[in-house]
Amino acid sequence: MEKGTGKNQNTRLCFLAALSAFFWILLLYFHFVVLGGSTIDESMKLQPVSESLGLQHDPVNTYSNPTPVTEAQPKETPLEASRTHERDNFPFMRALRTIDNKSDPCGGRYIYVHDLPSRFNEDMLKECRTLSLWTNMCKFTTNAGLGPPLENVEGVFSNTGWYATNQFAVDVIFSNRMKQYECLTRDSSIAAAIFVPFYAGFDIARYLWGYNISRRDAASLDLVDWLMKRPEWGIMGGRDHFLVAGRITWDFRRLTEEESDWGNKLLFLPAAKNMSMLVVESSPWNANDFGIPYPTYFHPAKDEDVFNWQDRMRKLERKWLFSFAGAPRPGNSKSIRGQIIDECRKSKVGKLLECDFGESKCHSPSSIMQMFQSSLFCLQPQGDSYTRRSAFDSMLAGCIPVFFHPGSAYTQYTWHLPKDYAKYSVFIPEDDIRKRNISIEERLSQFSPEQVKIMREEVISLIPRLVYADPRSKLETLKDAFDVSVQAIIDKVTNLRRDIIEGRTNDNFIEENSWKYALLEEGQREVGPHEWDPFFSKPKDGNADSTGSSAEVAKNSWKNEQRNQ
Repeated sequence: MEKGTGKNQNTRLCFLAALSAFFWILLLYFHFVVLGGSTIDESMKLQPVSESLGLQHDPVNTYSNPTPVTEAQPKETPLEASRTHERDNFPFMRALRTIDNKSDPCGGRYIYVHDLPSRFNEDMLKECRTLSLWTNMCKFTTNAGLGPPLENVEGVFSNTGWYATNQFAVDVIFSNRMKQYECLTRDSSIAAAIFVPFYAGFDIARYLWGYNISRRDAASLDLVDWLMKRPEWGIMGGRDHFLVAGRITWDFRRLTEEESDWGNKLLFLPAAKNMSMLVVESSPWNANDFGIPYPTYFHPAKDEDVFNWQDRMRKLERKWLFSFAGAPRPGNSKSIRGQIIDECRKSKVGKLLECDFGESKCHSPSSIMQMFQSSLFCLQPQGDSYTRRSAFDSMLAGCIPVFFHPGSAYTQYTWHLPKDYAKYSVFIPEDDIRKRNISIEERLSQFSPEQVKIMREEVISLIPRLVYADPRSKLETLKDAFDVSVQAIIDKVTNLRRDIIEGRTNDNFIEENSWKYALLEEGQREVGPHEWDPFFSKPKDGNADSTGSSAEVAKNSWKNEQRNQ
């Protein structure tokens, strides 16, 4: 019995010792592993799975990685933590974070394209005969919007890449280029900007003559209604959206509800004021439109096409000091075209290509380009509006443009042309021509051959940024007019998002001075008096152009569409 009792006591002691050990092990496990490891586990949860495995992660799912918390790192104050939380809650933060992913070539460059109903674009092309009252646009919408190929009978063009492109065809050219953009995404949350493929120019062109304002406004109102119902719109209220119209801004800025007034009111719609609209001529006094180049006849398919053309333009002998292609404007008392034409006729070193209704050499791309290629300087006065397609045709030919109003280029195409306009062009104020203070020939003769050579080289170097590449191809190293425009929009939206995060506002912004803001250098935000103020003094009646109302400007532009503006 004593032996049995001793065994039982030993058994109980062993059991109690084991139970006690188990309790302490459990307590230590809970303390060191569960409680002590929570920080590690939590930080691991924030790492993308692909990163923890050492894999390159999908840019669509990329977030910036949180900094591990260490004892040496100071903790955020409650205010700082609040600001961080607020910043991270902006719905566009995911898009901004893609910029930091250096392994992603599309980081910060993604574009989301709205899948619009076909009535806003493709259906218009099916009814191409209705797109212009006088021109059969069907042939001009072929070849992805480039129009029919040009024959190089006279040897003026390259053997490939030249098309009879309509000056108002940017709507379809730009949209087709966007289809080839290398950084498209179906995830709008990472988009740097959102493209709206609405053929705004083609839409209004159908109804400019003989239609009431209700019909002219219908598609624009329908578009805005469609966009505002989309979740993408709510991210920034449309301020990250952009669209393209291959017509001048005045076609979309009807000032009144009078049936006799011109165009539609797309750019005056509250929602459209948040969007960016790219047009071939913008308003100096409004902030929601931006000038992009008119299309030329040249649409290179590869870099070599551009390089070969540039080399050819450098080697040409140019026998004319200056030239002008255009028609007079006898109905416009402020136009200087009459004086320019007179001087060209009298000069032995000037060349004139007169344009008017009916058959003329101005309707021949080869005649126009041949004259520009044989001239050192090409005169580019205002047309019915500030700008002319001719300016881009002449620069494509390596001809130095001569402008007479800053609104013809300098305040329009600030994305595509140097702000130092003297590097690539000559400026002669209109008043000097009106008052005959100086002759054009005398002014241009003052440039030395070396100066002319330097300026011409600058013009030729600009050619890639001024042409639209063939939408069915892709340039490798060069950036064309499309690339420059898209990057400018991305920069605009990105800067706006950063301003929102930092709480920066420009309360001193004056929209009527929009043309001045476009000329500011990087980092500048304030504008003041400018030497060009007299050119942009807005009439008291609020009309769009000092030479006439916006309606008259647009009407005249439309009437003269068949001329070389």
